[in-house]
Amino acid sequence: QWRWCLRFLLECMPQRTAANIKQIVNLGLHSRAVLKDLRKETGISYDHLEKGILHFYTDRAGFDAAQKPASIMREHGCDLRMLTPDEAIAIEPALRQARQRIVGASMAPADESGDAFKFTSGLAQLAAQRGVEFRCASTVTRLAASGDSVTGIVVRDRAGKSSSLSADAYLVALGSFSPALLRPLGVDLLVYPAKGYSVTFPVEYPDLAYSVSLTDDARKLVFSRLGDRLRIAGTAEVGSNDTQLNSVRCEAIVRRTLELFPGIAKPEKAEFWAGLRPSTPSNVPYIGKTKLRNLYLNTGHGTLGWTHACGSAHAIAEIVSGRDPGIDFAFTGFNR
Repeated sequence: QWRWCLRFLLECMPQRTAANIKQIVNLGLHSRAVLKDLRKETGISYDHLEKGILHFYTDRAGFDAAQKPASIMREHGCDLRMLTPDEAIAIEPALRQARQRIVGASMAPADESGDAFKFTSGLAQLAAQRGVEFRCASTVTRLAASGDSVTGIVVRDRAGKSSSLSADAYLVALGSFSPALLRPLGVDLLVYPAKGYSVTFPVEYPDLAYSVSLTDDARKLVFSRLGDRLRIAGTAEVGSNDTQLNSVRCEAIVRRTLELFPGIAKPEKAEFWAGLRPSTPSNVPYIGKTKLRNLYLNTGHGTLGWTHACGSAHAIAEIVSGRDPGIDFAFTGFNR
């Protein structure tokens, strides 16, 4: 944990921050293009919206501090526009009740939103139809290696019986649980869990509900419209390895939602969920090769897992296949 924190402080230096933003934007733009192609090819449905993402600020210092990162993002091809409060409300009228709180906003008109659970469930079904086998009741207990290669994985089924599986190539995409599996092989990742929460409400008052994806900078909450549902996600409990719900965190999200959008939902209708974000100190994920010849990584996506999912998957598939992913990104050759 201390190593992670010290590296995080280093990554906060201006030069490192600018370099990391470049990586994040490049992967994000690639991911958006891959997602569009996937949607066109498969027709996958996941309550997606193509209305952009509006990031609003209720603190003047926060809005002023956002100008420099926004400028860097624009330099690397991200269409990000700074807005006045009235311009923000013109895009999302549901913010009118919070008009006196908002000091400014930014808009990424090309960005999209959607239900990650619906997307991954639908993608799993499509993959299964193409012959992919999912062993959801099995636990990977360790990777077996010899020399510079992984020779197999040891798995335990629901009955407690262990067996081995072998393959030509092995990809670790276990999020916050990746470091523990890789450490015995001498692959040391700076990935640490940051527990996040989401609250979902049914849309009962359409006139009050937002339709554009929103980000509340002050509380680091994301508000998404998912068909007939409203989802609010955020918070970060660093170092928590469980997904048990903390009622204080849940209530804080509900309270902030009703502060910004009075009457938008009934608290008793809230559905809560918690999960672990696999965070790196730089917010840049590990994607690519390791020092073992046939072992690859796709992990550490932090808060940008949904944003970077398709681009990361496409890139690592190209790398495993021996091809150039074709994007400007710091893929691991294991020198990070």
